[in-house]
Amino acid sequence: MRFHQLTAAIEAGEGLTVEFKRKVSSPEKIAREIIAFANTRGGVIIFGIDDDKSLVGVESEKAEIEDISFAARQLCDPPVEHEVHIFGIDGRDIICVKIPESEHKPHFLVEDGGERKSFVRVGENSVQASREMIRVLRHQYGESEPVRLVYGEAEKRLFRYFETHERITVREYARLINVSERRASRLLVRLVRAGALAIHTLEKTDYFTQMIRE
Repeated sequence: MRFHQLTAAIEAGEGLTVEFKRKVSSPEKIAREIIAFANTRGGVIIFGIDDDKSLVGVESEKAEIEDISFAARQLCDPPVEHEVHIFGIDGRDIICVKIPESEHKPHFLVEDGGERKSFVRVGENSVQASREMIRVLRHQYGESEPVRLVYGEAEKRLFRYFETHERITVREYARLINVSERRASRLLVRLVRAGALAIHTLEKTDYFTQMIRE
């Protein structure tokens, strides 16, 4: 990253591909941000910048860079490739971590006890990925075979539903076709994989929309 790219990112503010941090907090929290960017479109985490864009700088470059590297390589599964750049602005040191969109999605946070969580970027926030999003990421970026669209009664009822509604959740679909949420989840993910639906993540839930083809 070049200096003019850094200043442009700061001026634009936080968003889908930019996150500000006053400092490097715990490696676990940094790993969540790194995972979210890698699982989405990539982006940059800028340390030493407050949410209001004011410069605060970082205290110890070496220690904080070590924490960032530990988070990316030891707390992310699989490890996340990243670049670290240090800039000086108005006598303050700024650390910029550039994370490309990963070719090995989904990435998970390594936690004590064996629990595995994944994260994605939604607007200017990093949120926990749902099981549906994890499945979509795994199939889209893994080695699974393409899925053919099966047009049975469950699918027909769904597309009739879209004639009068713009979106549907797993719970709503389960009620629509009178099946378990687990079954509804699998059906919706299959339709995403087949290119018939798109999945959208909010902070508390996901929803699905019909793909519009020109």
